[in-house]
Amino acid sequence: QVQLVESGGGLVQAGDSLRLSCAASGRTFSRAAMGWFRQAPGKEREFVAAITWSRGSTNYVDSVKGRFTISRDNAQNTVYLQMNSLNPEDTAVYYCAAREHIIGVPIATKSAYNYWGQGTQVTVSS
Repeated sequence: QVQLVESGGGLVQAGDSLRLSCAASGRTFSRAAMGWFRQAPGKEREFVAAITWSRGSTNYVDSVKGRFTISRDNAQNTVYLQMNSLNPEDTAVYYCAAREHIIGVPIATKSAYNYWGQGTQVTVSS
């Protein structure tokens, strides 16, 4: 059993910052990459950012480039999402996810992720 537990969400004002954390625990698994997705009310869950575990290569959706930074701590089995200059359009439930393979499937492909956290709410007021 693999568990991904997110934390760090909350209610903030536009322009503020938040840092989300995702701690992985449980059985050992091949962790090729970890990512963050988000789902706003009435919308599909969308890719936000991802990082490959070995090399630390990162990818972002265009709407968060320059504002969000994904990072990882290999020793702590934790991935972070630093979110700056938040705006109301960033309001969503943020999910952490892990995938065991990255070859042949784009890093943003939701269905390629094997494990998911329960989500943490981020609300940005104007």
